[in-house]
Amino acid sequence: MSTLWTRDFGLYFVARSVALLGDATLPVAVALAVRGAGYGDSGVGLVLAAWMAPFAALLLFGGVFADRFTARRMMIGADLVRVGTQSVVAVALLTGRPSLWLLLVMSALAGSAAAMFQPGVASLVPRVATDVQRANATLRVADAGAQLVGPALAATLTAAFGAGMAYALNAGTFAVSAACLLALRLDPVPLVARGASMIRDLREGWHEFRSRTWMWSVILIWAVYGVLLFGPIYPLGSGLVTERLDQQAYGFTMSAMGAGTIVGGLVAMRYRPARPLAAGAVALFGFAMIPLSYAAHAPLSLLLGGHAVGGAAWAFWSVMWATSIQTQVPPAALNRVSAYEVAGSVGTVPIGQALAGPAAALLGAETVLGVGAAVGLAGCLVLLAVPGIRGLRRAPETARCVPV
Repeated sequence: MSTLWTRDFGLYFVARSVALLGDATLPVAVALAVRGAGYGDSGVGLVLAAWMAPFAALLLFGGVFADRFTARRMMIGADLVRVGTQSVVAVALLTGRPSLWLLLVMSALAGSAAAMFQPGVASLVPRVATDVQRANATLRVADAGAQLVGPALAATLTAAFGAGMAYALNAGTFAVSAACLLALRLDPVPLVARGASMIRDLREGWHEFRSRTWMWSVILIWAVYGVLLFGPIYPLGSGLVTERLDQQAYGFTMSAMGAGTIVGGLVAMRYRPARPLAAGAVALFGFAMIPLSYAAHAPLSLLLGGHAVGGAAWAFWSVMWATSIQTQVPPAALNRVSAYEVAGSVGTVPIGQALAGPAAALLGAETVLGVGAAVGLAGCLVLLAVPGIRGLRRAPETARCVPV
């Protein structure tokens, strides 16, 4: 078995783990800060939308810039921008009541920086680790741990010192991430020719993306999932659980899902299927347990069990998917292809979130979530029915020359 914990992977692991912890604190920090400043639910929605809109709009360009200027430079620059934006908000909150426009502008800048950061995540993993699957599984476990700890940490800091301290923590995590990425010892590699047009770069990335049936087929399924499964699951599920049980019960279910995610990541460290996406699709059947447990008004014990199974299923699929992309796509196009993949994966989720309320009012939340569970199971069958997905073989995981 290859050695995972090299100096470079250790630095990258710290960078991502700390940044993921900061990301996990942010939704709670935003909600508490904006409401505390007196801007209510509509203000929270505006600030969150101000982050998401530039992220979605600029993500593809982030992939192009990562290939032109190296992923590591773009990621360090994005981290430094977010150190600035979160520090500005932290100071404003600690010294008074910030204006809504300031919160909106800083959120938009942070979302733009995130769009420049995200495409490089995929290309750095095979650069710092020869065992790509173990690396992805380890990072998935770290992500799960951050999701368990982050929201509670943000709430605790806000209760004790004010929301400004949660933003200050967020700024500090990006500073640590930038320092660790800067400390990586990586050989220089050729860049995309500076004379090439950005449109040409986008077209080349699109060609690489659409030339792989297994990739665009998964994204098409995810587009349907976004509207019918991923979008409604949390707005409607949280309402059903809190109304029927209480807020604490919903918190327990989220913790159970986080615990399951850790288990799924640990399994993915050890199990190396010859056909990773086929194995991931089989595991993904378990994710339907989450919306199904909501729709069936399951007792708390079954809710916890369903979320644990769903979290494990999602984590295992995520590792198989990330590893396949990072080992099957040519290094020179990986940043751009990753940008298309991420954009396609999350693009329809806001539609599902927006339609969840009206659909529940018309059909009932239980019906909408039951349909989501059925769609989740059907999607797994489609994944296994597509030859390009079912038959994709594991690629050799060797050191690769990836632009960083």
